[in-house]
Amino acid sequence: MRGAAAASRAQGWGRSYFALQAVAGLAWWISVFLSPTVRGATLGSLNPVLVAAFDVPLFVIGSGVAAFGIRAAAVVATGWTVLVSILLAAYATITTEAGWGVLIMAAAAACSVVALFLVVQGRVPTELIVRGPFAFRPAPTLRRTAANVGATMGQLVLFWGFFLVVLPSVIWWLEQRWLVSLPFPSAAAPAGLVILVLASCLGVASAVAMSSTGGGTPLPSAMPNRLVIAGPYRWVRNPMAVAGISQGAAVGLILGSWLVIAYAVIGSLLWNYAVRPHEEADLERRFGADFRRYRDSVRCWIPHPRRTRPAAR
Repeated sequence: MRGAAAASRAQGWGRSYFALQAVAGLAWWISVFLSPTVRGATLGSLNPVLVAAFDVPLFVIGSGVAAFGIRAAAVVATGWTVLVSILLAAYATITTEAGWGVLIMAAAAACSVVALFLVVQGRVPTELIVRGPFAFRPAPTLRRTAANVGATMGQLVLFWGFFLVVLPSVIWWLEQRWLVSLPFPSAAAPAGLVILVLASCLGVASAVAMSSTGGGTPLPSAMPNRLVIAGPYRWVRNPMAVAGISQGAAVGLILGSWLVIAYAVIGSLLWNYAVRPHEEADLERRFGADFRRYRDSVRCWIPHPRRTRPAAR
């Protein structure tokens, strides 16, 4: 009964979002036809009448019908929103027009996907994230500490290179191409550099502690075999996540890119609400009372100033 009630509430949230999206979409189209500024910023040189002929029934009316719990309408509205965001992104990248429209539609697409899951399933199936190559599995117990440390350092190079260099560079380039950049103060870059260095030191220290004392690596497919409460893990439960998010925000400050900072914030929300619950459930299954004791004494994100070292067995 409790599960059914939770699903019903979740479906209500999904329907509420589609209702909000219908109202917002209608308000946006009114603004498009009344304001040349809004039209240029969100549609560029596209013919608004032609676009409205498709978007009003599929996006505005479709979202309105989905608000009544009609699943087919939710599927249509979501599919159309995702398609429009992709096409508009391509258009903006080629022409440098309608950049703000891309951001609006991308946000609407992401929220519509979540709302669709809520309407159809009564929940968001976050467990799909930790399946396949990302499923939680302990590292081989016979592997030596040096091998775990070496594998962890290699993972840091690959992950940091992709998530802190490649992706932010692409996001920054698109931000410039779409003409949606915002001014940053001159102190932003030096501050970002300091934060990046400190966060990277935290990340390396956390990785070394995990691989040297835990008998594993940060990768889900080769997780530690022992509960790690050494090094930075004495103060926060997820120091590598703290480091990674801080690094992403720091790169955004260095590049002067608010979209890169937003990327770091969105990543933190996804990790906290979609990945962390599954990771901590896996840790509780494997380490039982020791992990519960650790979880109860050490905060996830912010160190407790008077916290004592958790006991481990």
